[in-house]
Amino acid sequence: MNPRKDWLRLVLHVGVYVILYLVAVWVFGPLLVWISDSLALLTLAGLGAAVFTNWLTLRIYENRRTVELGLRWNRASADNFGWGILGGAGAACIVLGPPLLIGLSRLIPSQGDHPSAGASIFVGMLLVGGSIGEELFFRGYGFQLMVASLGPWTTVIPVGVIFALLHGDNPNATWFGIANTAGFGILFGYAFLRSRDLWLPIGLHLGWNFTLPLFGVNVSGFRMKVTGYEMVWNVGKLFSGGDYGPEASVLTTGVILLLAMYLWKVPIRRQPSPLTDPPAEIIECEPAPPLRS
Repeated sequence: MNPRKDWLRLVLHVGVYVILYLVAVWVFGPLLVWISDSLALLTLAGLGAAVFTNWLTLRIYENRRTVELGLRWNRASADNFGWGILGGAGAACIVLGPPLLIGLSRLIPSQGDHPSAGASIFVGMLLVGGSIGEELFFRGYGFQLMVASLGPWTTVIPVGVIFALLHGDNPNATWFGIANTAGFGILFGYAFLRSRDLWLPIGLHLGWNFTLPLFGVNVSGFRMKVTGYEMVWNVGKLFSGGDYGPEASVLTTGVILLLAMYLWKVPIRRQPSPLTDPPAEIIECEPAPPLRS
């Protein structure tokens, strides 16, 4: 095929994918706020936009279903999702557990009303929806098309950086926090490369995001009350991450490296990926000449 046409096709498809997502967020976001008068539901707007954008672009360009992006649920998916949850939650515990044990931080009752069981469940659902929505957009059709066309690391690193830069508008964002978020974005991309499904990166993302509020710390600058307690640090922002949360902590930088080793060693089950691993070309063999009698 003509390399120039391949390049133009890639730019067109990824460009349409991004534009459709932005338009969908612009439509779904105000609609949800109008219905519920709750900015928290903007997270669900991202999920809805990601699902819609991937569904539509797959129908337009590939004639495939959304589950073929790596969302099929089977035994391998369950195993990968479990390894992801374990890795993400374990990484959060490694960052926050030791400071509590050695007195660098402590848990105190949070100010204001304590969250009800219903409110805690709602926050959990938001975290699930947010993790699925972000992974579906950042590791969905556009990402997988780029992996197939440009190669794995030529895609994973830039997309991971973009993932981090889009967190720059979060409350109390810092450059150190953005750098660590880029590390997570690259890790999530590597998780897809290892598993060729979205369940491993979704599990990592959710495990980390769900565990942080249990300790009473901010998640990417946002405070989500779940337990009625918050973590107060006795050390500076370099270790605590400040108001952005542990994602801006030097402790998280070290744990990102440990999590990369975890992903390298853990027994991930790789699954078929129609977009990144197309079927091998069938080579037709010519019939052998008849043997002389």
